[in-house]
Amino acid sequence: MSRIGKRPIPIPPKVTVTIVGQEVAVKGPKGELTRVLPPEVTLEQVDDKLLVKRQNESRPARQRHGLCRTLVFNMVEGVSQGFQRKLEIQGVGYRAQVQGSNLVLNIGYSHQVEIKPPTGIQFTVESNTNVFVSGIDKEIVGNTAAKVRAVRPPEVYKGKGIRYSGEVVRRKVGKAGGKGGKK
Repeated sequence: MSRIGKRPIPIPPKVTVTIVGQEVAVKGPKGELTRVLPPEVTLEQVDDKLLVKRQNESRPARQRHGLCRTLVFNMVEGVSQGFQRKLEIQGVGYRAQVQGSNLVLNIGYSHQVEIKPPTGIQFTVESNTNVFVSGIDKEIVGNTAAKVRAVRPPEVYKGKGIRYSGEVVRRKVGKAGGKGGKK
């Protein structure tokens, strides 16, 4: 049995959960999220907890048990607290700024790169080099942060580019630093 799937999901105060068939709607202070669960699992509310149970012991039901529990847990956490990813920009002259709701990046190209946020996503910039991607849907926050990072991923020789906060970039030794050769 799935260890993750067995754990109950606590419902914080100010969060309401509505279950209609396989559709789950979670509403909280930050917003509202809905998701349709697969037919192999069911969701039931007991007091201030949610329990995810599977219909049978088939392989698809076992595969989706823990996944659905995690998805519903992320919905509850998103509408109550929200999610945030921090990106760091490293490089001489590299910087970011917010114009309206769009993120504008100056990262060594001949032009500025402008990124429009999907609905429910906000960009904030701190000290021109720290970009925060925040929203209530963990999946969309992660995908948007990955798209921003993909504009200029960190390169391995000088470490310049956009990276996640805390990401370790393994550096390579350049041609001259590898071996002591002729001059």
